[in-house]
Amino acid sequence: MSDRPVFVVGCPRSGTTMLQLMLHSHPRMAVPPETRYVVPVYQRRREFGDMRLAQRRAALAEWIATDRTTKFKELKIDKDEFVRECVEGPGSLGSVIGTTFRMYAERFGKPRWGDKRPSYVKQVDILLRLFPDAQFVHLIRDGRDCVASLKEMPWYTHSSFHAISTWAEAMDAGVKLRRTLPADSYYELRYEDLTDDPSTELKKLCLFLEEDFDPAMVSPREAAQVAVPVHKVWHSNTHSDVLRTRVGSWTGRLEGWEISLAEQALGDRLVANGYELSGAPAPSKEHVANLQRVMQKRKAARSRKRLRDRFQRLREPGPVAALLTSRQRALAGLPPQPAEEKRPSVTA
Repeated sequence: MSDRPVFVVGCPRSGTTMLQLMLHSHPRMAVPPETRYVVPVYQRRREFGDMRLAQRRAALAEWIATDRTTKFKELKIDKDEFVRECVEGPGSLGSVIGTTFRMYAERFGKPRWGDKRPSYVKQVDILLRLFPDAQFVHLIRDGRDCVASLKEMPWYTHSSFHAISTWAEAMDAGVKLRRTLPADSYYELRYEDLTDDPSTELKKLCLFLEEDFDPAMVSPREAAQVAVPVHKVWHSNTHSDVLRTRVGSWTGRLEGWEISLAEQALGDRLVANGYELSGAPAPSKEHVANLQRVMQKRKAARSRKRLRDRFQRLREPGPVAALLTSRQRALAGLPPQPAEEKRPSVTA
């Protein structure tokens, strides 16, 4: 059976939490609530130093476990045990990060882990450096529904122009991933199809993941009690059955100018993913110009981040790729982990 890590990606408000819970409901997979340390640790890797040194692994583990920005506490794993595991584990950046997720999976007696964060769709290159055997599942939803939902989130402070840009960026990233990643590493499915016939879509997804389908995945309400923090009230729908009530609800949730602008800017992408346009009138020149300015600024910011990372890659402080799974070790030219060193499963 596969032990490859699985990352759920997509535009925010595209149903990724629902899919996270469906995967977490599988008897072999654990996918925790969103954390906030994977990419920050990677970006600050020079500061954390060479992970081949046990004291540097200990320092990084302490930071992950205690810094208030990481959300480590939501994993509910023992801090001291985590630090000890990292000190005794492989000497690479990805190994320290991956240990958090492996230990989370062990809480439930499961041998395989995943992670969910929508923004990962634009950071796959980083994730592949950390976890070179990773699989990616991209959940796609009608961009107009995503924009409408984003506007209503208490944590979303940007404009509709940014929301439209966010969906466009996720779709463009998906096109690149579809073109460049192997078929066994990247998978796309639509939110509308998943909610319409979850059993069929999850069976196809399990085939991609090299896992047997389990009927529990179709009704992930119990998983929501464990894997959705109580304070995230915007995920309240995950505590009920899988519903289609929000499909196409953008018609009553977006203003006329937003529909016009979204269809003008996203039209080709919407059609390419099987969504029909409403035939809304053309947006105003002012709205188009504002959107173009936002898109250009966001593109420039992404370019700056890529340049910084390219420069950092010239001066890596130590190994980056994880050495935890059988495939990760094989890619690094290492033998499989001896059976006696593998940790026993622990029930939650």
